[in-house]
Amino acid sequence: LRGHQNSVNSATFSPDGVRVITASQDKVAKIWSVESGECLHTLRGHLDALRSAAFSPEGRQVLTTSDDHTAKVWCIQTGDCMCTLSGHQDALHSAAFLPH
Repeated sequence: LRGHQNSVNSATFSPDGVRVITASQDKVAKIWSVESGECLHTLRGHLDALRSAAFSPEGRQVLTTSDDHTAKVWCIQTGDCMCTLSGHQDALHSAAFLPH
């Protein structure tokens, strides 16, 4: 999987094993097809390095965390940011969803 402009801090498989999300120092996350290695979406919007990314249990959203003090929820079908979670005073290092 090539395409990031800096080091990758996290890589996580989707619950069904069909996709991988990578979170990078280059301020973007990428959703990849495991089968083809193709980049399906590049998630842009964070202002600093990404630390972590996680798929929701049903695999329809991803959560990214960043040194910009925010977390973002993204739609994996469109690559659109659904919401930004702000208010932290420092970098966010870990992303996780509660299981069903």
